[in-house]
Amino acid sequence: MAKVTLEDVKKAREVLNGVANKTKLLECTTLSKMSKNRVFLKLENLQKTGSFKIRGAVNKIANLTEEEKKCGVIASSAGNHAQGVALGAKMNGIRATIVMPATAPLAKVAATKSYGAEVVLNGLVYDDAYAKAIEIQKETGATFLHPFNDPYVIAGQGTIALEIFEDLENVDIILAPIGGGGIISGIAVAAKALNPNVKVIGVQSENIGSMKASREAGKVTTYFKAPTIADGIAVKTPGDLTFDIIQEYVDEIITVTEEEIAQAILFLMERDKIVSEGAGAVCTAAIMSGKIKETGKNVVGVVSGGNIDVNMVYRIIDKALEKEGRRLCFNTILPDKCGEMLKLINLISETKANILYINQTRLGNDVVLGTQEVELVLETFDKNHMDEIIGKIKSNGYEVKMKNK
Repeated sequence: MAKVTLEDVKKAREVLNGVANKTKLLECTTLSKMSKNRVFLKLENLQKTGSFKIRGAVNKIANLTEEEKKCGVIASSAGNHAQGVALGAKMNGIRATIVMPATAPLAKVAATKSYGAEVVLNGLVYDDAYAKAIEIQKETGATFLHPFNDPYVIAGQGTIALEIFEDLENVDIILAPIGGGGIISGIAVAAKALNPNVKVIGVQSENIGSMKASREAGKVTTYFKAPTIADGIAVKTPGDLTFDIIQEYVDEIITVTEEEIAQAILFLMERDKIVSEGAGAVCTAAIMSGKIKETGKNVVGVVSGGNIDVNMVYRIIDKALEKEGRRLCFNTILPDKCGEMLKLINLISETKANILYINQTRLGNDVVLGTQEVELVLETFDKNHMDEIIGKIKSNGYEVKMKNK
């Protein structure tokens, strides 16, 4: 099996029948108004294992030979492919070893172990885990299951497109995340076969926009600028098979910033009660940031997964709230006299801001004798409210040293 076709995707659908869920297609009215399109979200965060990855993993395992199964399987993954492989292996009574980055969310590591797989942690991103998995594979002879650069995996992910067309016949644009390129390759192959006029757009983190860089270079290219909260698509070097498919079928690749991803996670949680991980929120981020230029279209964005570490949620939300002007963090200097703190608190109270955190010290490097430094974090309504608070504090003679600018 070299080239992936619509027939391969349909065969994968048969394999996945009764194993993978047919996930909901939810219309998002707020995103629709925001973008002047009709926007739908494909909720793969509600899939078994919390991600679309079960589709490709199970289809690949189903097509292994008996000899390959006897050797056990090994995979490298940022976390979601890990769970898909672990569950698929457990269903087939196959021994599984999964190598994941040491930075993988604890929730993904714990879930993978719960399916009976042995987990090895190595490196910071997927590529580091991949190198270690290949090393172990050579030592043990286990069958390696690639998370994206495999035709059976790609065909499995392509079943998402079949479901989209079943629920929304007149689709104009489909947005899908890109890491190594597996999900968008499968979707693009199936979607273009069903309707060549459908526009397929890939979305990457600006920090690790490896497929976009590869497309611009005309060849597979390694690209890494900085870590990303979209750990599920943190792939420095995409696949050659997926690259070729994307070159042929994907119309456009765009990137989104870390702040835009954080805002999208918060938006999905607040407005639509959808828990999305960073990779799952990039399509929403692309719509919210105005990077989809078309209007009057039926747009589907894939929420690829919801396996976000709870310990990371509050950090991401806090970052998004700062960006939206709903958190104000600043330092100021007060005279070191009785009652000065109360004056400042009363002043803030008049602005209707809520104090979330306050700390005062006489020991800072910039604190001169007879003064004290105060650090505050306020809950605010929006950027206008923030500007009003800063103006009022300054007009009353206080210095404002911003911490979130």
